[in-house]
Amino acid sequence: QVHLVESGGGLVQAGGSLRLSCAASGSISSINTMGWYRQAPGKQRELVAAITSGGSTNYADSAKGRFSISRDNAKNTVYLQMTNLKPEDTAVYFCTADVFPMLVTRSYRYWGQGTQVTVSS
Repeated sequence: QVHLVESGGGLVQAGGSLRLSCAASGSISSINTMGWYRQAPGKQRELVAAITSGGSTNYADSAKGRFSISRDNAKNTVYLQMTNLKPEDTAVYFCTADVFPMLVTRSYRYWGQGTQVTVSS
């Protein structure tokens, strides 16, 4: 069993910053891509940023220049540093991890429970 636990969400004023963290634990052999998605009320879930085990990154256009994704492979943890936050960034943020469990030869995508980010104007 693999668990992802997120932290760092909250309420912030427009222009402010937040740092989200997500730690994976459990029966893990290795983790390929880790990422962050978000879902605003009434909208579909969308990719915010992703990072491979080698450090290659991918960002949504809305996140480029303001958000930065990083990871600590030794801790199985992914971070999302968010700056210059806007009210439209308000959403529940979910982390994901493509995990190779112990003794298994394929990866599975696991999701965190989500953390609320609210940006006030």
